[in-house]
Amino acid sequence: MPKTENSQWYVEQVADGEIHGHALTATLVQGRSSFQEYAIVVSPLFGKMLVLDGDTQSAALDERIYHELLVHPACAARGAVRRALILGGAEGASLRELLKVQGMVKATMVDIDGVVVDACRRHLPEWSDGAFDDPRSELIVGDAKAYIENTDEHFDVILGDLTEPLEDSPSYGLHTVSFYKKIRERLSPGGFYALQASMAGPHNHATHARMIATLRAAFPSVAPYSTYVPAFDTEWGYALCGDDVDAMSDAASSAADAHAKACALRCYDGQTHRRAFNLPRYLRDAYEREIRVFE
Repeated sequence: MPKTENSQWYVEQVADGEIHGHALTATLVQGRSSFQEYAIVVSPLFGKMLVLDGDTQSAALDERIYHELLVHPACAARGAVRRALILGGAEGASLRELLKVQGMVKATMVDIDGVVVDACRRHLPEWSDGAFDDPRSELIVGDAKAYIENTDEHFDVILGDLTEPLEDSPSYGLHTVSFYKKIRERLSPGGFYALQASMAGPHNHATHARMIATLRAAFPSVAPYSTYVPAFDTEWGYALCGDDVDAMSDAASSAADAHAKACALRCYDGQTHRRAFNLPRYLRDAYEREIRVFE
């Protein structure tokens, strides 16, 4: 039995045969929007946590690991980022990270769930750290799929801070070959698309590998990468996509170091970059085997 005293427990099933449990000392808000169940809870170990449909999205202790690894490899690779777009991004932490980039003129965030965005602004203000009020920011509460299909803007970097392509997820239609191709059309020359790409542990990487296969059917060059996120208790996958992705060279690591210094980052730098893109063999083998894509 759990030995943490005076706590309730939040348990999430992350896969068949696997659950993760977190002791909770408080629930700050919970409810159901038109799109999903949501809660912001407090763990004695991880601090505040955002939970959507029973799955942990981010936690105060380590959200910078997740968000810096999502945002900054694409920005470092691009070199000069003036306009950027986030698909999803409820907490505002990805927006916060984009606004650290020198020369940023406009950062647009499109999230379908205004209820969750408002809950995060109210209960997790330190995560956005004023980003929503920055004059360079544009928040659009709406369908990211419709936005991509209808906008005529181009972006130096586009970020997918979305839930995985699960059939009951509001993000399912944003992870198909056809939609990834539409994202590519919205990139400026030399631009990059980076996204979170699900669990990437040796026992739970099936969705990740299928996402990589789908991305490779839409982009000329795709570089998967990963990092360990303690609140998720697993290796977490990402991908950097574009016309020509150079992620493994010494020049790419040097660019990451220079970018990290310019943005005063806490987690991402050249060494972190090298670790993230040097993937274990089980993942590299999985990419070679996986031929299914999300239609």
